[in-house]
Amino acid sequence: MNFSTLFSSFTCTSSIQKNGPEQEPPSQLHFDIDPVTGFVPPEPLPRLCREFKIWEDVLEEAPDVLKLGDDISEEALALKAKGEAWRAHIRAISILDIVSLKAQPRILQRAHVVLAWLVQYYVHSLPPSVETKRVPASLAVPLVGVSRLLGIAPVITFSDTITWNWELIRPGDPVTIDNMAVVHNFTGREDERHFYQVQAAIELHGVQILQIIEEYTKTSHLDEPTISKIAGNLTRMTVIIEEINDLIQSIRTGCDPHVFYWEMRPWFNGNDAKGPSDPGWIYEGVDPDVPELKYLSGPSGGQSAVMHALDLFLDISHDFEGGCSTNKPADRGFMNRMRLYMLGKHRAYLEQLQKSPRPIRELAKYIPALREPYNDAIAALKKLRSFHMRIAVMYITNMARASSLQPRNPEVGVDKNRQEVRVESGNVTKSNRPEQSEPVRGSGGSDFAPLLRAGIDATARASLRDP
Repeated sequence: MNFSTLFSSFTCTSSIQKNGPEQEPPSQLHFDIDPVTGFVPPEPLPRLCREFKIWEDVLEEAPDVLKLGDDISEEALALKAKGEAWRAHIRAISILDIVSLKAQPRILQRAHVVLAWLVQYYVHSLPPSVETKRVPASLAVPLVGVSRLLGIAPVITFSDTITWNWELIRPGDPVTIDNMAVVHNFTGREDERHFYQVQAAIELHGVQILQIIEEYTKTSHLDEPTISKIAGNLTRMTVIIEEINDLIQSIRTGCDPHVFYWEMRPWFNGNDAKGPSDPGWIYEGVDPDVPELKYLSGPSGGQSAVMHALDLFLDISHDFEGGCSTNKPADRGFMNRMRLYMLGKHRAYLEQLQKSPRPIRELAKYIPALREPYNDAIAALKKLRSFHMRIAVMYITNMARASSLQPRNPEVGVDKNRQEVRVESGNVTKSNRPEQSEPVRGSGGSDFAPLLRAGIDATARASLRDP
């Protein structure tokens, strides 16, 4: 087999080749992807100063004076007046012009973190109501402006909770998971810190996947040594995927499902947490018809650029409805929509990766030495997604179906007798059991079970059969 001829045949069908000689794609650095830390910044984001320090100050105060609006524990009730004073202060803050931040991408990222967290604190500390929740212009206007400059959704995202939400324990030492401390934490719980830390560890571990992808995209010709190298990298990728799966499972060692579902998760919810029936949020001072306001879901693991890059490299398509005929169809646009919650440069990287002139799956179809290592990587990713679904069922489905709240440590956090608060016919009522008529939704606002099943099915479909 003439590998060079085969390799060039894929290249010749690309849009690059149609427009002239093939050009080497930009490096990952061009897309703000660090060779050591990947999608995680190579150093902690600097704090805001000058007139923007007021945002930092009110964010620092928030955990001490705010509880979830439906929390009826003694501690929450005792803080009610302080919470309203905090929200009144937010409403009184002037709308700050962000033009001076335009040329400072890391400062813009920090501004997004601060404003997005403030929006969540403000909205979810409000008393339960059937009315549409209003985000004050003092937060809404600058958040939308910052988000436009970054190319990211104007709401809290995976980046705000994971990749941008850390500082170094030992400044000057390398960025490793053991040297990273979580900065912001809605509940103050160790469970929440552990939840963020595990996902940050996955992002850092995924850098090895990005390195393999970068090496492959720079491959200029095929010969026996190159084929051997690609096969070896696919085998190494399989091991990395298995290690990421182990990291996902480690969520269980430090994050209790009750704490996650009843204390942490409500803070993550976006404006569509209840699905189409959710009245949504109003961003005061912002034209309600601007396209950015269509994307106000909460943070989701589906916003991890590492996992998107892995799917695109392995050529896994999520464009089919998953599950058997008895299952609900999945939201086929979910994965593409989740990219809108990523930094614009990271999204551009994924778009370039999607246009690869030589998809590795196509090579593996024709080169026997690549087929088995490719299929092994697919099998490892399918296993990861299956195990991830078990975690999701444990932390979301089972908790949604629970008849009562039984926190691991009632003295810390919610009162053990706390009841869920519902809104019915304009009146706030209490219920010991959540409604079951609506599907169980992830923090991204979608019915998550069909999505996860579809992801498993899409991965399985990518496996190659022997000719």
